[in-house]
Amino acid sequence: MTEGATVVEGSDGMLLEVDGRVVPNYDATFSLFDEGDVVTGRVVRIDNDEVLVDIGYKSEGVIPSNELSIRKSVDPHDEVELGEEVDALVLTKEDQDGRLIVSKKRARFEKAWRRIEAAADSGEPVEGTVIEVVKGGLIIDLGVRGFLPASLVDIRRVPNLDEYMSTKIETKVIELNRSRNNVVLSRRAVLEEERKEQRQAILDRLHPGDEVVGMISNIVDFGAFVDLDGIDGLIHISELSWSHVNHPSEILAIGDEVRVKVLDIDRERQRISLGLKQTQEDPWQRVVSTYNVGDELEGAVTKVVTFGAFVEILDGVEGLVHISELAQHHVENPREIVNQGDVVRVKILEIDSERRRLS
Repeated sequence: MTEGATVVEGSDGMLLEVDGRVVPNYDATFSLFDEGDVVTGRVVRIDNDEVLVDIGYKSEGVIPSNELSIRKSVDPHDEVELGEEVDALVLTKEDQDGRLIVSKKRARFEKAWRRIEAAADSGEPVEGTVIEVVKGGLIIDLGVRGFLPASLVDIRRVPNLDEYMSTKIETKVIELNRSRNNVVLSRRAVLEEERKEQRQAILDRLHPGDEVVGMISNIVDFGAFVDLDGIDGLIHISELSWSHVNHPSEILAIGDEVRVKVLDIDRERQRISLGLKQTQEDPWQRVVSTYNVGDELEGAVTKVVTFGAFVEILDGVEGLVHISELAQHHVENPREIVNQGDVVRVKILEIDSERRRLS
């Protein structure tokens, strides 16, 4: 206010009396704010090391380049445009050079921190852009520098974090500390939640008896896992083929596309039991419709045991030749008569279709 001036009563501070004259109080037209306040201004000038903004004060606000963004070494021309309205936090109303210093990044920080706190409380994801690859993870621009550990970038290990540079990703806030400005994020939590929802959607539409197409995702001693667009189902080794299978890798490989039948669904544990052989012709139906007791046919010896030999007459159908039926004479050891791999002519003595047994 002008020295020696007094405010005219009833003018709300807009008029002054100076030396008996009434004049406008120009200072009263300026915005009133304190250090730490967030103000809105219009960009009026962009230099290589700073940006000037008109915030309705007697002097323009100066945003140094290092106060434009949480990113390092930014070009002011890439961060703002002439005429653009920006929010800025007042750092000092008058520095040693008499300038008003404000910060765009700190205004954004305050706004972002409130948003991040709300997201942490609600469990909602936050979106940000990957701006740095550092030792142990990624730095995400949320208006605040958020750290995403490498182990939480994906459900599976990521061999090359560089591929995420400049991409927008959704994460969940798992750790927040205002005193240290520390924000720890997890993208894995978002992906796991999405996968859980996806699994549930698949479970909801599947029913026992359905036939579906999937891809072999893993092979283990007791069976094979099939990826059904986001949820794995298990084909137990006993459900792979009508023929005996020693190991699933004999008939399947990772990456194979297969048509399988849904045998059972445990919705509570999100487990699906599948069958491969159920999508193929049951060879026993051919036995019942084609052969009769007394028929003679050829087959290959698949196994020799102490009490006889098993002979495969069709793919997936074996019959037992008891030791007493191997020869007209007494046989001490079936290997005296047959060995595995021998092709022999046999006669059907009994067909038990209910128990799926052939003598």
